[in-house]
Amino acid sequence: MKNRKQIAQLAQMACILEACAPKPGNVNRAHDFADTTLEDFLFSAVAIGPVFENGDRMGIGEMVWHATAETRRRVQTNTNLGLILLLAPLVKACNTILENPTAASFLTLNSKNIRRSLSETLHSLTMEDARHAYRAIRHARPGGLGKVSSADVADEPAVTLLQAMELAQDRDAVAREYVTDYAITFDIGLPALTEALCHDEDFSKAVVQTFLAILKHVPDTLIARKRGFDIARQVSQQAGKVLAKGGIYTLHGQSALAEMDQSLRDETHTLNPGTTADLAAAAIFLALIEK
Repeated sequence: MKNRKQIAQLAQMACILEACAPKPGNVNRAHDFADTTLEDFLFSAVAIGPVFENGDRMGIGEMVWHATAETRRRVQTNTNLGLILLLAPLVKACNTILENPTAASFLTLNSKNIRRSLSETLHSLTMEDARHAYRAIRHARPGGLGKVSSADVADEPAVTLLQAMELAQDRDAVAREYVTDYAITFDIGLPALTEALCHDEDFSKAVVQTFLAILKHVPDTLIARKRGFDIARQVSQQAGKVLAKGGIYTLHGQSALAEMDQSLRDETHTLNPGTTADLAAAAIFLALIEK
C-alpha cells in the first residue's frame, strides 16, 4: 500500500520530469531565463513535498497557500503556482482514496477512480479555500494577471474556490480544469503521454510530445494573457505542424521543434507556453501513479 509520502514524492517527480524535458519556449536543461533557472524549478519541486505529504490535515486552498509560500522561500520568481493549483486537488483525491478502508492496494489509484474522487474534492471547495488560494496567487504574482470586475484576486473572495474558477475559466486553462474535472489532463494529456510511452520509453521525449499535443488542442492562456488569443492560437498551430512532422520522434519533427523553440524565445518570455507545461505536469503525475 502506498502512503501519503509516496504520493507527495510522485508529485515532486512529476514537477522535475516536466521541468527537465526540452519543451519549446520553456526553461529546461538546455535553456534558462534571465530571471529563472532550471535549479529554481528543482528547488520548487523540493519545496512542495512536505506540504503535499501533510495535505490530509489541510483543505485545498490551505495546501495551495503553504506550497506557494514554501516555494517562495527558496526561489524569487513564480515557478510553480499553476502546478500547485493543479496538483493539490489531485494529491487530495489520491489520499482520499487511500483513506478508504476498502482500498486494498495502490492499484485502486487508477485514472477512473482518481477522477471520481477529484470531482468530489472540487465540488466540496469552500470560500475559505478561495481565501487561501487568492492569498497564494497574490504572493506568487503570476505574469499577465490583470484586473477583472468579479472575484478579482486582489479582493477578498465572496465565492467558493470552484465558483472563482468558473469565473476565470475563459482566460485561464488551470481554472478551466477545476470546472471540467480536469478534462485537458485526463482526456488529452494522459492519453497523449500513455501513447508516447508506448512508442518510446524515453520519458523526456514523451513529455515533449505530450506538451505539443496539449498545446495543439488548447491555446496557452499565459501567452493569451500577455499577447492575446490570436497569438496563442498561432503558437498552437505551430505545435500542430510539429506533430504533423512526427514531433520529437522524427528528424523532420525535431527540426521543426527547434525552429518553434527559437521562435518562442524573447527577452521578456511573452511567448512562454507556461500553462501548457503545468497541464503536462498534471498528466505526468497521473501516469506515474498508474505505473
